[in-house]
Amino acid sequence: MKEKIIIFDTTLRDGEQALQSSLNTQEKIEIALALEDMHIDIIEAGFPISSPGDFKSVQEICKKIKNSTICSLARCIDKDIEIAAQAMSQLKNFRIHLFLGTSKLHIESKLKKNFQEIKDMAIRSIKYAKKYTDDIEFSCEDAGRTSIDNLCAIVETLIKNGVKTINIPDTVGYTIPNEFSKIISELFIRVPNIDQAIISVHCHNDLGMAVGNSICAIQSGARQIEGTITGIGERAGNTALEEVIMAIKTRKKMLNFFTNIKHHKIYKTSKIISKICNISIPINKAIIGSNAFSHSSGIHQDGIIKNRKNYEIMSPKDIGLKNIKFNLTSRSGRAAVKNRMQEMGYTEKDYNLKTLYKKFLKLADRKGQIFDYDLQMLAFIKNYSKKNLHIILKNISFSSQSLNQINICIQLFYNNIIHKAKIHTKNGIVNGIYKSLQKITKINFLLKKFKIKSIKKNKKIWEKVYIIAKYKNEIFYGKNTSQDIIQAFTQSMIDILNNIIQFNEIKKKIKNN
Repeated sequence: MKEKIIIFDTTLRDGEQALQSSLNTQEKIEIALALEDMHIDIIEAGFPISSPGDFKSVQEICKKIKNSTICSLARCIDKDIEIAAQAMSQLKNFRIHLFLGTSKLHIESKLKKNFQEIKDMAIRSIKYAKKYTDDIEFSCEDAGRTSIDNLCAIVETLIKNGVKTINIPDTVGYTIPNEFSKIISELFIRVPNIDQAIISVHCHNDLGMAVGNSICAIQSGARQIEGTITGIGERAGNTALEEVIMAIKTRKKMLNFFTNIKHHKIYKTSKIISKICNISIPINKAIIGSNAFSHSSGIHQDGIIKNRKNYEIMSPKDIGLKNIKFNLTSRSGRAAVKNRMQEMGYTEKDYNLKTLYKKFLKLADRKGQIFDYDLQMLAFIKNYSKKNLHIILKNISFSSQSLNQINICIQLFYNNIIHKAKIHTKNGIVNGIYKSLQKITKINFLLKKFKIKSIKKNKKIWEKVYIIAKYKNEIFYGKNTSQDIIQAFTQSMIDILNNIIQFNEIKKKIKNN
């Protein structure tokens, strides 16, 4: 029979500690609601004693969350426990999460005590916390470096005193999977009352082993995993919960566990957290990275076309994504090009695959990635070239009369004549350029996203701009590099406009045919 693994999320506590600036109450509520919607079992809402802001955030989260259990962190100090309980007092049921160092290093150098004093502190704080709730979790901080004799002794003591969840943290990400697995196994062998509590694990990723350690721990008897969505947290971060959750789902026959998580909410939740916390998700991040379900190799693309299981162990739909389009590059084969043309509604009667593929490889070598509009133009415009530009930037200048007023003047060569646009804006240079280009071309496109990256080349600083825009339900891309950031941004926008114009031409040609 499958056993449930409890998912404990600490994005709002441990995760927030890693951010450059604190989240406000509304941002924390939005994250908490997303976690609840994903069916996270326990949400660690904060560390209320740490600041009035954190106390208020925990209070407000308690008003909004109806299904997940709310938990607050507290040191083994009476005031910490009182404040944590006050922050959650409007709830009938809540959890207080106590923590105390148990390794020799922490006991002697940080806490300046001996092991017996640590046990006494733990017992006293548990009794005090039980005045407010029966749901107490206790973390043996730095358990990964605590002697097994001491760890077994304190775990037995904690359970005797009514702790329902014992957390065994690898606080500094020091252990490796077989070592951490042995620690958990030893607890189940040597602690006589271990069956009276849930063993939890909270692994950090300093050596890149957090997920591996967590999986090994549940195989050895742990039934709660703590971590964060995307793995954010102190230093190298925490266990990435989306990886653990999908490992349990994907390898269910081997692991024989389940979670209550709504898997199709994973991607949406990760995007919400990424946006609010202002952290980018690496493209190669397992499960939620933009490359996690993308395929560039021609061999892989051909295998995916024949059967997605050839190169995908899970479906993008499992985490709430639609099927991902192939990255069409010079490494892509004929099968991928043909498949993409079919997805756009074309058959081989509409174009010559051999001719198209030759053109495709030439353009891919120059441009890198080929998009849908490139492919259509290669297939249906006889002499298509990126050199055939409809719009050319002739000049751009701007001045500022005040902090709130910017004047922008753009000159473009468009439709065989020079056009000039002057814009006065209070919304910044980017908005001004965007409006100026729309005014001249009458092309209403939506600026979706842009990124700016500074790079050093030949002892000079260059600005690389990458833009994503939407026009008639199609996505268009523009990029440019210049020492002048305004020039780079404007030229990137013009690249998009040229692509849109050529896209409209090909659509018109196809329609007339």
